[in-house]
Amino acid sequence: MTQTDAPLPSRTLWTIVGLLSASITINLIDRQILAQLAPLLTKAFSWSATQYAYVGIAFNLGMMLGQVPAGSFMDRVGTKAGLATIFVGWSALTILQAMAGPGTAIDSIGAGFLALVPGMPALAAGLSGFILLRFVMGLLQCGNYTAGIKALAGLFPAANRSKAGGFFNAGAQLGGALAGPLVLSLLIGTFGWSWQMAFAVPPIILLGWLIPWFLVFPGKERMAQISLKPAAVGATTADAPAISLGRLFANHKVLGLALIRIFTGPITVFYWTWLPLYLRNGRGVSIVLTGIFTMLPALFGMAGNILGGILTDRLVKMTGSVDKGRKLGFVGAFGLGALSMTLPFVGNNFLAVLLMGLALFGNQWVAATYIGTVGDVVPQQLAGRVTGISGLADNGASMFAVLYTGVLVDSYGWTPVFFGVGIFPFLAMASVFLVLRKIEPAKF
Repeated sequence: MTQTDAPLPSRTLWTIVGLLSASITINLIDRQILAQLAPLLTKAFSWSATQYAYVGIAFNLGMMLGQVPAGSFMDRVGTKAGLATIFVGWSALTILQAMAGPGTAIDSIGAGFLALVPGMPALAAGLSGFILLRFVMGLLQCGNYTAGIKALAGLFPAANRSKAGGFFNAGAQLGGALAGPLVLSLLIGTFGWSWQMAFAVPPIILLGWLIPWFLVFPGKERMAQISLKPAAVGATTADAPAISLGRLFANHKVLGLALIRIFTGPITVFYWTWLPLYLRNGRGVSIVLTGIFTMLPALFGMAGNILGGILTDRLVKMTGSVDKGRKLGFVGAFGLGALSMTLPFVGNNFLAVLLMGLALFGNQWVAATYIGTVGDVVPQQLAGRVTGISGLADNGASMFAVLYTGVLVDSYGWTPVFFGVGIFPFLAMASVFLVLRKIEPAKF
């Protein structure tokens, strides 16, 4: 083995996991600023829940349309350059939201673009600019998850890939946990900052992440040398880049991975998008306490990523089977995720937050197990595109979920929404056993 072929030291590997986790923490902080400010913006601009949903739909539409191009982009330029590029882009889009609102140039530009969309309904003041910015932001942010999974699929063996994936994906929940206290409780509630400052300052500071990223992560050629491969693959590693998107879409294991995300991704997006409004308008919680309460379920979700990933890896070792161990992890995670349907029957706010936390613990345990499963099914050279396909499906489902959440809340209240959120984990479980079936390398 030459020096260039030698694997990275364990310390470097876990430093990379830390940097990937930090990147998705920043991703979620930047993304969640709007959701945290939603109680203020909807009141200031007289947006209904359905109109606010349009902004969420725009973001998820961008996430959906950007998935496959982002996966192809990561496979082509490599994780190091690819993630740095989109990081700078979404940070700029976050800052630009400080310049949106009624009567602004961004709102006028947004209205011009939306006027080209057939059947576009009349929009409230200030909505057009946010819709445009969130759409483009979604196009860029979607690649962060793809970059992380691609990196971990190449750097970690099956025995501890779910653990690494759990630590990586925990960053998303950490970002969700920090956004509420940072934006509502601290910047707005304590410092009295304007919503514009809340959009502009955090992403400027957080651009500093790029410095350690460029110093630590290996380049594309080095990653190709050190990347681990599944124990067996239906197509050789050399053939992997030549496998077309059509063949990937047609493979039942790729479809199974996509369906898992279709039925679990919207749950996380629901809590990220609607929790501040649900607590403030649905339960009458104060602004400061809303910021704190949004932190708690996200912290449970963060624990679900870490502890769930560790538990799934242990189940793999205990059973001596990747297939059995991963499936046991999925079943336990789906059971906890279904707790969302109990929320309409819970009057106590603290108990409600606890149950939401357990549901997110389960849903993020799913995410950690899923990340490990991707590396079990496809080699690193295909992971970007396969994750892009799954992300396309996930964000398409999330887009419709965000829309219908707004419509249901305006028409019927929150009860039918939580019933739907609680049913999704059972559909995801069916996808594992009936579509993905045995967790083993896919054959093309």
